[in-house]
Amino acid sequence: MVFTYHPSRAGVNAEQILQGFDGILQLDGYTGYDRLTRPSRTGGAPITVAHCWAHARRKLKEVFDRDGSEIAAEGLRRIAEFYRIETEIRGMGPGQRLSARQARTAPLVAEFGEWLQLQRHRVSAKSRLGEKLAYIHRQWDGLQTFLQDGRVEIDSNAVENLIRPIALTRKNALFAGHDEGGRTWGRIASLIATAKINGVEPFAYLKATLEAIAAGHPAHRIDELLPWNFKPAS
Repeated sequence: MVFTYHPSRAGVNAEQILQGFDGILQLDGYTGYDRLTRPSRTGGAPITVAHCWAHARRKLKEVFDRDGSEIAAEGLRRIAEFYRIETEIRGMGPGQRLSARQARTAPLVAEFGEWLQLQRHRVSAKSRLGEKLAYIHRQWDGLQTFLQDGRVEIDSNAVENLIRPIALTRKNALFAGHDEGGRTWGRIASLIATAKINGVEPFAYLKATLEAIAAGHPAHRIDELLPWNFKPAS
């Protein structure tokens, strides 16, 4: 897992990081990513976007919790049906997931799309619910990407859970104080997150790795120090 530092959230930063990449990108609704889907995209062909159903669900949940909206409740019920199927096929291979989604989930998503358009015509676009429905409408193409590729998740929750510690410590991380400090913080955060993904205790990994470097570990054998190759001392 990689974290990079940039002094702003401008979309051009994502464009620079993803130069040469032309696959599927799973993301939230941040508009800075829109430039990645343009035919004129710098650094490669337009990227296929997979938007997050958890974010779509969250928009409706906010309205339901505040207003008790029956329309929002119906949207939540429909989305829950998608997730029930995802629970059943979790752990299957991409081909099996794709087949199940096309047979079972695609018709439900199509019905949701028809329901969404009907509600958008019934509800004021300036109302709280209208704004949330418009958000889902704007993401609609990307919300269907998981139906076309079994490798794609229905949402970005797995990644968001991994980056939550970073998000929670943002204010504390202002100690960086300088662009180079931010870049260094990104490198350390990348090592820690990658260690966690590989089931390695971060402190033990960093301690052993720094000790190895201090003891003169040769640069041409740097692969031995990567988190997935770490073997704790007995």
